Amino acid sequence: MHRHISLITYLSAAFITLTGCGIVYHSPRVNPVLASEDKVRVVTITPESVLTANQSTYSPKTLPSAFFQTAGSSTASYGATALPSPVVDPSYKPASLALRVPPTPSASSYEIGVGDVLLLATPQSGNTVEQLSGLLAASNARQGYTVQDDGAIAIPNVGRINVAGMTLEDAEAVLFQALVSRQIDPTFSLEIAEFNSRKVSIGGAVSSPTVVPIRLTPLYLDEALAAAGGVSSRDLEYTSVRIYRDGSLYQIPLQQMYSDPNLQRIPLINGDSVFVDTAYELEKAQAYFEEQITIAEYRQAARTQALNALNSEIAIRRGDLTEARENYRAQIELGAVDLDYVYLTGEVNQQSRFALPYGHTASLADALYGNGGGVSNAEANAKEIYVLRGSNDPREFGALTAWKLDARNASNLHLATRFELRPNDVVFIAEQPITRWNRVISQISPTLLVSAVNASSN
Repeated sequence: MHRHISLITYLSAAFITLTGCGIVYHSPRVNPVLASEDKVRVVTITPESVLTANQSTYSPKTLPSAFFQTAGSSTASYGATALPSPVVDPSYKPASLALRVPPTPSASSYEIGVGDVLLLATPQSGNTVEQLSGLLAASNARQGYTVQDDGAIAIPNVGRINVAGMTLEDAEAVLFQALVSRQIDPTFSLEIAEFNSRKVSIGGAVSSPTVVPIRLTPLYLDEALAAAGGVSSRDLEYTSVRIYRDGSLYQIPLQQMYSDPNLQRIPLINGDSVFVDTAYELEKAQAYFEEQITIAEYRQAARTQALNALNSEIAIRRGDLTEARENYRAQIELGAVDLDYVYLTGEVNQQSRFALPYGHTASLADALYGNGGGVSNAEANAKEIYVLRGSNDPREFGALTAWKLDARNASNLHLATRFELRPNDVVFIAEQPITRWNRVISQISPTLLVSAVNASSN
């Protein structure tokens, strides 16, 4: 019993001695008693003091522009280049077709020409019975003669007789003289069986383009069109009948021709070319649609080419942005980027530093409950949570403000979400008194026990 009391007495004396000598555990803390000596100003975090603390100027660091750009933000212009002026303006139409009537030819008799077939009929000789039947036989004895290239017809026992350029009456007179001179009965009849020397061609928008011969009577425009099957165009407004004659072009709008009988009875002459023209409708429309097809193909090809070029540029830009971002991340890992940090110490789960985010500020709550630091609930003193912030004034290099948060009242934790941190702030969490006492005991107890045992054994 005496030895046990002596051991307790010895332990107590040794503890007092070690404490007085300053060799026992000293925990870090913000001592308000010494605040005036250390130029430390302790300010309790309240709604008003939070506003004061947040008034200090601070611009958060920003990420490089590569993190804000997208690969598709190209300002280059792609697509078809300027198109040439259109060949056809589909909205344009001529006001009206001009009327140009050919001059009226002088009246003249039909003149025999090359290619015409002349029919020569002569009476038959013989007995009375034969003479009585001569009229019937004469119809079967007609002989046709074609006007040849030299303008003559060849009649057996008579020879060649030039009839080209003569009227039918003139040709009969020449033939009569030829028969008389050769002592042949000049009783005969002459007529034109086929009209092949004078023609008018009909073409264009007609049902059956053809060549119409000119006969003994004049050939009129409406008759020529009827011989070709009539006009087949439905666009009467811009359809015209054009007559090409002796190097000159004449035009008769179809609507005017139908409404004016005089225009229908325009006489045609040998060599006229009649063309029902819908060139405005057909040629212009064809040119317009061909142009539209070509433009559509051109634009489609331009779009395809532009899309390929854009995809190539986007791929290159995406590669550049990815490389720039990876390079920046590597610089951060290697410590080559100057970042803003807040340091966590005291009764936290892990002593660490907390990098302030890019583009916005961080709060005290972010530092306490994020980044894996955390508050040690078992050992931390919720009454003494400090944010130590130095002065920016070089004249007050050693001045320090300790913003104190009393988290025993849970409502004060809301203030931690509004208290903005600044670079180089130190978040310090003090320990509980019992934690301090336990740590002192844990440090001195092994030495004291050994010393006490040795003393008691003596």
